[in-house]
Order: sequence, then structure tokens, then C-alpha cells
Amino acid sequence: MRIKLGVIFGGESVEHEISVISAVQAMEHLNQEKFDIIPIYISKDRLWYTGKMLMDIDVYKDFNDLKRYAKEVTLTKKADRYVLLSTSGLFRKEVTDVDVIFPIVHGNNVEDGSIQGYLDSIGIPYVGSNVLGSALGQDKVVMKQLFNSANLPVVDYVWFYENEYSENKDSILKEVKKIGYPVVVKPATLGSSVGITFVKNNKEIETAIDEALKYDVKIIIEKAVENLTEVNCSVVGDYRYQEASAIEEVLSDNELLTYADKYIGSGNGKLKGSVKGSKGMASASRIIPAKIDKKLSDDVVKYSKEAFKLLNLSGVCRIDFLIDKENKKVYINEPNTIPGSLAFYLWTPVGKSYEKLLDEVINIAIKNYKNKHKKTYSFNTNILSNYNGLKGSKGKLKR
Repeated sequence: MRIKLGVIFGGESVEHEISVISAVQAMEHLNQEKFDIIPIYISKDRLWYTGKMLMDIDVYKDFNDLKRYAKEVTLTKKADRYVLLSTSGLFRKEVTDVDVIFPIVHGNNVEDGSIQGYLDSIGIPYVGSNVLGSALGQDKVVMKQLFNSANLPVVDYVWFYENEYSENKDSILKEVKKIGYPVVVKPATLGSSVGITFVKNNKEIETAIDEALKYDVKIIIEKAVENLTEVNCSVVGDYRYQEASAIEEVLSDNELLTYADKYIGSGNGKLKGSVKGSKGMASASRIIPAKIDKKLSDDVVKYSKEAFKLLNLSGVCRIDFLIDKENKKVYINEPNTIPGSLAFYLWTPVGKSYEKLLDEVINIAIKNYKNKHKKTYSFNTNILSNYNGLKGSKGKLKR
């Protein structure tokens, strides 16, 4: 019997379209002899839809015209089953059972632990990192604080909230100046290079901060690495084991890797599931393996595995690094807990096909779900049955 695999994607996020591309790619590479694939698309207005039509990338060119052909649904637990229920009509009818969820979502409101929290609350097994790992992987400030605590190398940085910038702009700009230009200004909880600006001098800094504040209330400003090489390494596993992929060197004509570099690219190659030639992160110009020496490669692999375990990640992630070529120094930039295109292009060079990668992360999810349910999370006793302090009573609860 095939596993009914619900693939969740989309959502209210600036990375919505990238999620659609990543999910369609993955669905086309899943083994359909093992899995009954159930697409679950979250529109930008947070409504959930299902239907096999959602596996076709062309649907999303004008979804508003075509959504009437999909079923609006909600995911819930019913007895010992997990089901998608239709939300239209007087009565909610079952659309299908779901055994396992595979979130392929990017950015705020979805990748940051939001989806994972909902899935945990109903108890369904799902692929990838849990709430904590997902949240840590989304916040560039908190992750750096953790990296510092574990003596993992990060660039110098300052961070602040929107209200602090309004109230203490001069002092914050002085802190930035202490770091030394050039710097990179980023929204703290976004991905895909959205809202990021490379700033060369003090004249440009306020405009860059204003741009970042369009997307987030929390801002991080990092010392830019000069003589820069950007490399990425993927990790698959969980808290018990971590396996590292090939290392890629990502090429760009800009001071930092941009949204266009990542997702639009310059290649004319056609990837199944692409949008007008876009291959998700597979569009980026890259060299695999990266042209770095063995010591730097060993450091990247070592730090990738350590960061993966430290942040309590699971499934497949991609960890991005900054290398100072002159000083041969590696810095961790950030993890991507659900990377664009699921970083499959970093695994094929080491002999792990996309289909095998997908099988592996689903197996990890099922194994961890079974292991989790050997632990105690609730008691059968009801201490409230003997409590008389309700309905205005002044009785006290005895512990």
C-alpha cells in the first residue's frame, strides 16, 4: 500500500513562488510507486487547497482563475486518522486521508515553525525540522548568538528592533561604524536575499535600513567579508547522524548573492517542473566542487554538521558560508532549514539521486515520529476531577 504523502507549499511569504517551484520539482521526483502524492497548496491569503491539478506548474500563472477547480480544505485529526476536509458546503466532507506531511515552504509564516507547530498540535508525522529547529534557522540574530556560544565562526554584527532604531538611530549608526564598512544590511527573519543591501559607506546605510524595515521589525547588520567566496554545503540527517553533500561555489557578478542570482539565473537549460526556465536554486551559476583547498573544505563540512546538530535540525538543509580568500577564513552565514529545490543539486554529484534524497528524508521523519511516541508527553490522570475551585469557588488546587 502506498504512503499518502501530503506536500504542503506556498503560504503568505515573500518566498511564495520559490516554494511553489521547489514543491513541484519534488513532487515530480517522488517515487509514485511508494507514495500517493497529495498536493496541499496554501494561497497568499492563507487558504488551503488540494487537487492533482496543483502538481502542474502552469496552474500558478493565474491561480485565481483556476482555483475553482481545486478543493478548499483543512487538515485535521479524526479518531486515529489524519484527513483533509472540504470547507465548502454545509457539511465538511472528507477529501482524503493523509499519512505523512512533507512541508516544502520557504520564509516567514511557514518555514519559521508556524506550519510545524500546527502539525505537532494535531500529531501528524512530518518531514524536516521541528518547531525549535525551524524557528532558530529562520532568525539570523538568534542563530548567530547560538553559533557564538558554540565557538562557531561568524562575522561581526549588530542588530536592533524597529522601535530601537527610531529612538536611538545615532547610537545604532555609531555601532555600525565601529564594525567598519562595507556591511550587509538584512531583515533578520527573511530568506532568498529579500530586502538585503550591500552598503559601502555611511551615506548609504540609512536607505538600506529603511529597505530592510519594509520586510521585518528586526534588522541585522553584518561586517561584509572582502575577498569573498560564497560556498554552500547541504546536510541530511537528524540529531543522531549528519551527512554532508558536495560543496558548491556560487557565482555572482554582485557583491552578494541576490534573489535573481539564486532563482532566475542565466542558464537556458530546461528542468522538469520549472517556470519559464527557472529551476529554483538550481538556476544559480555554480562550481561543484567548490575551488577551495582541502583545509577550507574540511572546515566547511565540519561546521555544517556542527551547526545542523546545534540547531536541532532534521531532514535536509543547506548551510551557507562566507570565505575570506585572502586570510583563508571560513564564516557560517546561515542555514536554510527547507532549502530552495531541497538542495538536490548538491547530492547528485556524490551519487545520491533526487528520488533517493526524498526517500531518505521521509524515512527519517517516520523513524523520528515512531521514536517520539515512545516518550511520555501526557498522563492518563485528570487532576481537575478533584478540583473544586471552579465557578467562583475559592478552593485551592493541591499539588
